[in-house]
Formats: sequence, structure tokens, C-alpha cells
Amino acid sequence: MKQPCVYMFANRRNGAIYTGVTSNPPRRAFEHREGLIKGFSSKYACKLLVWYELHATMIDAITREKQIKGGSRAKKLALIESVNPEWIDLYDTLI
Repeated sequence: MKQPCVYMFANRRNGAIYTGVTSNPPRRAFEHREGLIKGFSSKYACKLLVWYELHATMIDAITREKQIKGGSRAKKLALIESVNPEWIDLYDTLI
């Protein structure tokens, strides 16, 4: 599945949140779940896909990622909870 996507991974409800962008959501989600992405997400075990948004172009996805990263933690939490109030792992919805 090649589709520009902005996503957020968390280690638990209201825990550490990692925001990223990719052109291949299933592959990137697998990499996060398996700890293959070095840095923040592996250090804090952000393995739960709690939010994602598909975009028409990579430019749109990157613009949205920057908007989210520039926002407050409260805004990120509200965005997650608006579509995933139980903070369930959305990985299976990608495949």
C-alpha cells in the first residue's frame, strides 16, 4: 500500500507519542512495532498505532505532520481521542 500518511504511535494511553509521516503505512507501522526505527519511538517503546490520516500527496502529508508537531500535547491528545477514544492499536486497519 503506497499512500502518503501522517501517523501517531504511543507506548500507552496518555503516554509518549511519536508523530511521523510515510508513503507506506503498513511497512512503517511494522517497523515501529518491531522496534526497527531507532530513536525516540524505540527508546520509549511507541508501538501502538493510535492515529493516522491518509493524504493525496506527500507534500500534503508533510505539511500536516509539521502542523501536528507544532501543536501542543493537548491538541495531539484531542486529535487521537476524536477518532480513537479507547487508544486501541489501529495496525490491523492498515492491512
